[in-house]
Amino acid sequence: MKNALRPRNLWSALAGGYLPMLLALLIVVLPLLWMVISSFKPVSEIVTTAPTFWPQDPTPDNYAEVARRVPLGTLFLNSLITTGVGSLIKVLLAITTAYALVFINVRFKNLIFLGILVALMVPPEVAMLPNYLTISGLGGRNTLWGIVLPGLGTAFGTFLLRQQFKTVPSALVEAAELDGAGHWKRLWRVIVPVSGPTIATVALVTIVNEWNNFLWPLIITDSTSTMTLPVGLNLLNSVEGQTGTYGILMAGAVLVIVPVLIVFAALQRYIVAGLTQGAVK
Repeated sequence: MKNALRPRNLWSALAGGYLPMLLALLIVVLPLLWMVISSFKPVSEIVTTAPTFWPQDPTPDNYAEVARRVPLGTLFLNSLITTGVGSLIKVLLAITTAYALVFINVRFKNLIFLGILVALMVPPEVAMLPNYLTISGLGGRNTLWGIVLPGLGTAFGTFLLRQQFKTVPSALVEAAELDGAGHWKRLWRVIVPVSGPTIATVALVTIVNEWNNFLWPLIITDSTSTMTLPVGLNLLNSVEGQTGTYGILMAGAVLVIVPVLIVFAALQRYIVAGLTQGAVK
């Protein structure tokens, strides 16, 4: 205990642990805090030669202006549908694909898994043109299913769940098999319950990516009736490109981020457990 309190040890702990964490916290939190605070500032407090951190005359007018300029309810509902449906299907496909790669004797499954690893290295922008031509040919432009369909496969979720499923004790699976459980029951009654943190991590990452997805919905939709929230709020920047819209843009950004923060807060306790589960046997 005395050695831990020595100045040299204290300085090492401070320089090697606390200071980097504090610096990272400031880098991440300060811009978000500034964005939230600025969303309640009038134009005169944003465009000024003597800016202040806290608003001197806070007002919710920026949020009201966002609702006036864009169909906020429609955008939010579209994002909710595409995120909910897309995330659910992605997670289900990741679970079933990972199970097949681990517990079913599929021919060339190592080659299939290699293809999944290759897909992790390919940027999604590479497939934008083929996806656009395919979805347009199927009549999916300006539709919600056209937004969801091209991204239903998730290489990251399949990879993470496969690594987790490989750490499940074989005795559990063998016992379920001896009891007469088929693959479907083994998956949902044995494998899924013991892999909850990893599945929650995959779900969280998928939900965040789906909610924040911007480029593909921007390409495949040009109607406000089918735009998602990030794309629709981008109209705020194109309606009036003046400095007077900074507060409105900040309010729009807050509206996009808050739902994701709520989901993250609900699932954050699973993240570390999910990413490290199976790392130590």
